[in-house]
Amino acid sequence: MKTIDEVVDAMKHMPEDLQEEVKDFVRYLNDTRVRKPKGRMKLKWRGALRDMRDQYTSVELQHKLLEWW
Repeated sequence: MKTIDEVVDAMKHMPEDLQEEVKDFVRYLNDTRVRKPKGRMKLKWRGALRDMRDQYTSVELQHKLLEWW
């Protein structure tokens, strides 16, 4: 039997207030311990450093961005 099935079976025999506590605890664990995908970086700022292209190469700009970030 899978763990989730065991939890569901155990919860079926609990009073409703304890079921709510279990649900809250699961949410807490999910919020604090489960890694969430960070997603992709949005490029809304693309072209914002165009005026610096005469001062820096693209690689130097990447390094500067990491410093500023």
